[in-house]
Amino acid sequence: MTDFLDTPQGRRIAYNLLKGKGTGIVFLGGFKSDMSGTKAMHLEHWARGQGRGFLRFDYSGHGDSSGAFEEGCIGDWFADAAAALTTLTEGPQILVGSSMGGWIALLLARAMPQRVAGLVTVAAAPDFSEQGFWAGFDDAQREAVMRDGRVEIPSEYSDEPNVITRRLIEDGRDHLVMNQSLVLPFPARFLQGTADEDVPVNWALELLDHAQGEDIRLTLVKGADHRFSSPECLGLIEDAVTELLR
Repeated sequence: MTDFLDTPQGRRIAYNLLKGKGTGIVFLGGFKSDMSGTKAMHLEHWARGQGRGFLRFDYSGHGDSSGAFEEGCIGDWFADAAAALTTLTEGPQILVGSSMGGWIALLLARAMPQRVAGLVTVAAAPDFSEQGFWAGFDDAQREAVMRDGRVEIPSEYSDEPNVITRRLIEDGRDHLVMNQSLVLPFPARFLQGTADEDVPVNWALELLDHAQGEDIRLTLVKGADHRFSSPECLGLIEDAVTELLR
């Protein structure tokens, strides 16, 4: 059953929390995604079978949470995740971050490593507002987003275009993780498909090279796309979480 958390910033966050024993799992979804996606629901079912706690939630402007998507930015969604993690869970958790959720998970790991028992990323997209959107804009798009505060680009997942705002771009620059030290003092597992057209494989390789820690591994899956939701891919996510729970 969906519950709601009122954050210190005045936003209302929808969440589902499964109680369990031992270290729990927190799922962090992607850009314009919600907590009812395939990976989140699959992991919740798996966690229930393992007797583990599991938290999934919608960032503000996503799913059933308050706010308009176009008004949000990385800093807002990071604050939503921090409020959910600190308020709704106890002790260190396994963070599972998908796409943008991988960036959010890395921000949480940097800000509060004591609350992270381990990290699993799936097609992580750290700094995507800068190295994805801004780097991919042509001169006209850059001028438009700075002048008008927004620009529309086609979406592969919806008939509606993605609206990229100046606030998203500028706030993203305040939350970059690839331009400074990134220490992960806990086990981390990065999963990446080679057929991902949204997050290039070289981003995963750069993250592996950039992150500092004693137990960090990258698994490349030939032919897997950005969704990473085939039965085989879902099994790999399970395996990664299981390994970190031992």
